[in-house]
Amino acid sequence: MKNRFMLLSLLFGFGMAVSFTSCDDDDNNDDNNNTIDTGNVVVTENITENTTWTSDKVYQLGGRISVEAGATLTIEPGTIIKGEAGTGANATALVVARDAKLMAEGTADAPIIFTSVADEISPADVAAGDFASPNLEPNVNGLWGGLIVLGNARISASNDAGDLTEVQIEGIPTSDPNGLYGGSDDEDNSGVLKYISIRHGGSNIGSGNEINGLTLGGVGSGTVVENIEVVSNQDDGIEWFGGTVNVTNALIWNVGDDGMDADQSWTGTLDNFMVITVAGHSFELDGPEGSSDFGPYIMKNGIVIANSEDRSSEDLINTDDNTSVSFDNIFITAIAEGQQINRVTHDVGVVSFENIVLDVNEADLASHVNGEIPAGITAGTAPATAINTSVFGWTWAANAGATSF
Repeated sequence: MKNRFMLLSLLFGFGMAVSFTSCDDDDNNDDNNNTIDTGNVVVTENITENTTWTSDKVYQLGGRISVEAGATLTIEPGTIIKGEAGTGANATALVVARDAKLMAEGTADAPIIFTSVADEISPADVAAGDFASPNLEPNVNGLWGGLIVLGNARISASNDAGDLTEVQIEGIPTSDPNGLYGGSDDEDNSGVLKYISIRHGGSNIGSGNEINGLTLGGVGSGTVVENIEVVSNQDDGIEWFGGTVNVTNALIWNVGDDGMDADQSWTGTLDNFMVITVAGHSFELDGPEGSSDFGPYIMKNGIVIANSEDRSSEDLINTDDNTSVSFDNIFITAIAEGQQINRVTHDVGVVSFENIVLDVNEADLASHVNGEIPAGITAGTAPATAINTSVFGWTWAANAGATSF
């Protein structure tokens, strides 16, 4: 109920009349929800059977909504999902629990957009090819939660009693079993995520703790994650907690913390990406939290734009002493004084650098690397080999000119 009062206040603040009516029964299982006069379908209950959300409607998350085990949520191309305002236990999010599936296959011409109820973007805008918010700037964050996908793949976690094979994802109360992730099935399949833009999220769930744009907890390699944009999330853009899922063609823009964040010995590959003007670390890459290290993960073929006139990243690459990661073909530009790759030698973890180019003068390279410069890190004005940025032409960032470098 608290969320509904906050929503009403927000809508009245935008000068919108509000009325609630019953939703007609249809094949999309909307009969347990309500609509408002804007045409939004307000989703207030977990999804427990196969359900489809269609592009002619806007689906409004009225709280933390879980796709429960055994159910599949299918989201059509061009569909808009909006989260209500809320913090703490009332933060809105879409959670895909273990043994559930999300089939969200947008296209470059009709992406699926997750955003806030404060965003006035409509199905007509998406159908017309206008994917930008008509009223929110691309630096407004924390207005709702985010998208959380959980699976049964291995994680490296522990507590005082020893190693753990499953834990509760951050942002979900321990009383909610839909927040558990981890297991032994590295080929686990949580569905398909393609051409999805996640915006204005990351609401606070506790002191210094916010929801990521896209959270992947123990997600297996059978899951497809391609063509993802995260814009102005209050916390990280994408964060992996263990698992083996690969991510291809990902763009992070204007997030309030880290661009790419990995924990608990994730062992997948991030291939072809852009990280643009994040407030935290461009990469915040941790090692295992338990006794098991399942091997290095790979980050390759990427461009980092570290600064703009009004935003500055904290540093370039941040790793722990036990991080195991392989970097290949990454170009970092718009580098400010004092920004560094924070560690190039590791006592426990194994970090390798190949074709990492910093857009600085050769004489200044040493000031941007904390330690002896590895052979794989050089100064230059262009990537060592080509990186395909044309695949991001559908994104809000590209259409706003933010991908230029």
